[in-house]
Amino acid sequence: MTKARLRMGMVGGGPGSFIGPVHRIAAEMDREIELVAGAFSSDAVRSQLAGESYRIDPARAYADLETMLREEAAREDGIDFVAVTTPNFHHLPA
Repeated sequence: MTKARLRMGMVGGGPGSFIGPVHRIAAEMDREIELVAGAFSSDAVRSQLAGESYRIDPARAYADLETMLREEAAREDGIDFVAVTTPNFHHLPA
């Protein structure tokens, strides 16, 4: 029997981010975590572009954190946790 992977959401980590891709790579190294959703940028278009680059379902690249949390909570296969990859001064609001 295959162990279920944890589903990760990410806030931040959009186009031009250094730390977002690093968090994804580190999280997925043991194949127990998969990035499935994100609010990658405060700009909806940039968030969609990031979702494409991370190869996630376009419907799961959200325009903001609140929408991601609400929509993912309503899904049967919603995220299990969120990696905060915003600049440090944005961590607390997230």
